[in-house]
Amino acid sequence: MDETKDNSDETILTFEKTKWIPLSLTHVEYPKGSLFGFVLAWCSLTPIFICISFATLILFRRDLHTISYFLGLLFSEAFNYVMKHLIKEPRPLIDGRDSLFTEYGMPSSHAQFMSFFSIYLLLFLFIRVQSSLSVFDNLWKYIAVFASFTISVIVFYGRVYLLYHTTNQVLWGAVCGFVLAILWFIIVQFALTPLFPIIAAWPVSEYLMVRDSTLIPNVLWFEYCSHRSEARSRHRKQSIRKLT
Repeated sequence: MDETKDNSDETILTFEKTKWIPLSLTHVEYPKGSLFGFVLAWCSLTPIFICISFATLILFRRDLHTISYFLGLLFSEAFNYVMKHLIKEPRPLIDGRDSLFTEYGMPSSHAQFMSFFSIYLLLFLFIRVQSSLSVFDNLWKYIAVFASFTISVIVFYGRVYLLYHTTNQVLWGAVCGFVLAILWFIIVQFALTPLFPIIAAWPVSEYLMVRDSTLIPNVLWFEYCSHRSEARSRHRKQSIRKLT
């Protein structure tokens, strides 16, 4: 019993001497009492929400274009990590918050992430996705791109307002994301997309139900029609069984 108590005291003493640091992925501070800062702090979490959305889409849709999009974002984040540790430019320092910054600030990863996401989305919707002659049918594309760029600008401003980055760090993050998104889209469009049918035919891809929707102009309409046709077919078969 005494030995257990001694071990517990030693553990507590060890923790007291340990320097604790926040998980920088989610730790966002804002000026106390500032509603504007509170909103910007929540907007700073947009990259996390996007990653969760991608994980959900990949899990339930398993489309190679979605997977490629997400891999591009991960590559952009890896590039940002390398650049930060090569440049080693510190974040803005203010009293009481220097212990929060466990990473360097140049370039801003939030700005780079949102820039990559928005530019790639623009290219994907207006080049990869088949366009309709009707302006109304294409309206959702303009709304999606506008919303993406709007939230990106808010995140850019929030990183400066909340003193997590300088304006220069945010601008260079946006430039890096812009360039990497264009390069990655070119790679996917001209190098990877022709290989998607081969990748989708792999046994492991069939087992994981990975699919290639490149030749399907409107995936939502195709899935709706397929689901409706299958549901009607099964309904007819059940009706026949009941009659017999």
